[in-house]
Amino acid sequence: MNALKRTPFFAFYSAYPESRSIDFGGWELPVQFTGIQKEHEAVRSRAGLFDVSHMGEFMVTGSGAETYLQHMTTNDVGRLADGQAQYSLLCYPDGGTVDDLLVYRLGEGRYMLVVNASNIDKDYQWLQDHLPESGVELTDRSEETLLLAVQGPHAQQIISEVSSVAPAGLKPFHFAERAVVCGVEVLLSRTGYTGEDGFELYAPVDAAEKLWNGLLEAGSAHGLTPAGLGARDTLRFEAKLPLYGQELSKDISPLEAGLGFFVKLDKADFIGREALLAQKEQGVPRRLVGIEMIDRGIPRSHYPVYTGEQQIGEITTGTQSPTLKRNLGLALVDARYGEIGTELEVEIRGKRLKAAVVKAPFYKKNS
Repeated sequence: MNALKRTPFFAFYSAYPESRSIDFGGWELPVQFTGIQKEHEAVRSRAGLFDVSHMGEFMVTGSGAETYLQHMTTNDVGRLADGQAQYSLLCYPDGGTVDDLLVYRLGEGRYMLVVNASNIDKDYQWLQDHLPESGVELTDRSEETLLLAVQGPHAQQIISEVSSVAPAGLKPFHFAERAVVCGVEVLLSRTGYTGEDGFELYAPVDAAEKLWNGLLEAGSAHGLTPAGLGARDTLRFEAKLPLYGQELSKDISPLEAGLGFFVKLDKADFIGREALLAQKEQGVPRRLVGIEMIDRGIPRSHYPVYTGEQQIGEITTGTQSPTLKRNLGLALVDARYGEIGTELEVEIRGKRLKAAVVKAPFYKKNS
């Protein structure tokens, strides 16, 4: 059995007696530091610090980089200016999802892709398999890059105290490639995965101690707390941000997952375009919807969803929402049953319990 991989911040986890780590896609990562509920609440009301160094970073460079990425990804790379990032997807020819990712335009012919940790090898191989004979170079920088996220309403204030770049000047999905934060040169990006305002910091792995301690020190007056995978999952779930392997997979297309905005069918041809165009024209067969339990019970991933005796789908993610204190789920169901207000049943431990389709995202900042 292979040993679990560890991020450059692993040594700092032990400072928290209640921290608990789990195997997450081959990585030993903290599910919590002080408690999932506490960390979730901190991010919604103050700020949380996440170690997300397990994510993958690839550099795509060369004169043909933009054309190549237009062919590989669903969003329109041509719309990016230097210092801008976009959410996008890699698709198979049948429209299924290879992965979702962020594309950063660093400059002319210079891009960084940020991919999911569990998909690093698969994504790299997929991109490698489709490289043109010349004009594009693909490099995996995952092992030499750390990634921290500061998320929550106090994130801007915290970063402003330790950054050479005024964070207020960065719009969402914009970044500064050579900001200095806590004395470390970082790529500072106004992005995140929590439904809150926030920033992500990419830096060399040897800067781990300086950044971790510096950010926590600057954030102590603003309620900054380390947060683990548990809170990251409940936060992204409330905001209906997809998790690969649950809301997206090789069998679930971006259109079924409700991500049509990031699929630009009017741009030049890309892998999966034909299948996705057909799906759009014919109507998606399944839809990702929000559901709320009417009967008492918590919907969990893979629980079957029924109408009458017919199974029409399954829960992709579900929990009791820490913010809203309601038993909620995301479910991929037959599109005919996706209208808000439709009553369904979720099978929980052998019992069919009543639920209804509700509006999602369940949580929106400032609403």
